[in-house]
Amino acid sequence: MKEKTSITLSSDVLAKIDRLAGAKSSRSALIERILRGYLFERARAAINARDLGKINQAADQLNTEAADVMDYQPTEE
Repeated sequence: MKEKTSITLSSDVLAKIDRLAGAKSSRSALIERILRGYLFERARAAINARDLGKINQAADQLNTEAADVMDYQPTEE
């Protein structure tokens, strides 16, 4: 469901939006596509940050385990 809203933009931004939208697209459609992309990227960034936090949280333990395994490897002489 679409809802009507009103925003105020500077004339230079509006002119650029009109050029980008062209004759085949409306300002509203262009702005909605841009905002959807922005919201998608923010959601992806939040997921990536969460995943990186999980990786970093486990990194010390995994590095300790890897070092322990390496201590049991025979050395070449």
